[in-house]
Amino acid sequence: MIEEILEYNRKFVQDENYKAYVTSKYPDKKLAILSCMDTRLTELLPAAMGLKNGDVKIIKNAGGVISNPFGSVVRSLLIAIFELGVETILVVGHTDCGVQHMDSKAMIGHMKERGISQESLDMMGYCGIDFERWLRGFDDVDTSVRETVDLLRNHPLIPDDIQVGGFVIDTVTGELMPVSEK
Repeated sequence: MIEEILEYNRKFVQDENYKAYVTSKYPDKKLAILSCMDTRLTELLPAAMGLKNGDVKIIKNAGGVISNPFGSVVRSLLIAIFELGVETILVVGHTDCGVQHMDSKAMIGHMKERGISQESLDMMGYCGIDFERWLRGFDDVDTSVRETVDLLRNHPLIPDDIQVGGFVIDTVTGELMPVSEK
């Protein structure tokens, strides 16, 4: 697979196909989106929102969640705000998410089946990480999005003038459904 990608890339550069994507590092719409890494969203999410290359900073992870209020997702958002001019953050969950109802105990079992040692797993606890909590999924996508939006709105390092909204996108139609505040 790696060789196929590299071969494609050589031709892409040689044919100057990159020229269609040239833009600056600053998002034209002053927008950042936190969303899931789901493959169905790669092209659907920006298309359904009318976004093109250069419009937005997109941060993706499993579930589109913030598992640590001072982890890499918030770090990326802080850089987007303070260094790149972002004024609005959208948290976009989606229907049929693989993280929904994910069982951390089952995932740990899969890790062991793939050769991860119990010693390595135990090390997480010794390092102060609640490994099962860190790996767990969520029960309801609306609640997950709402909790992430609330975390961002109340985060001590995110200015009050940053607009934060939450949505769930349908992975088939691309329909955006606002998540209500409680």
